[in-house]
Amino acid sequence: MEKEALTQEVINVLKTIYDPEIPVDIYELGLIYQIDVKEDFAVTISMTLTSPSCPVAETLPPEVEEKIKGIEHVTDCKVVITWDPPWDKSMMSEAAQLELGFL
Repeated sequence: MEKEALTQEVINVLKTIYDPEIPVDIYELGLIYQIDVKEDFAVTISMTLTSPSCPVAETLPPEVEEKIKGIEHVTDCKVVITWDPPWDKSMMSEAAQLELGFL
């Protein structure tokens, strides 16, 4: 499998994970800042949350790691939480903004 194909598979899985307070997946919400697939197919995901006091701060990153580790060929997954830059609604895709009534 090529890194690009695996990256797309990671994105597809990320689109199945939702912030429970917002009816939009975490990828379309703009919470995923970077996906790095190494040569050995270990994946590192840099992501943020909607706020530091987000109620899923303890559960969402492990859920992401677990689901990405479940992808065939992925050897490991590490989620790195960052607050730089801080998330805001402009980071959402147009589809997410439309879904939430921002467009």
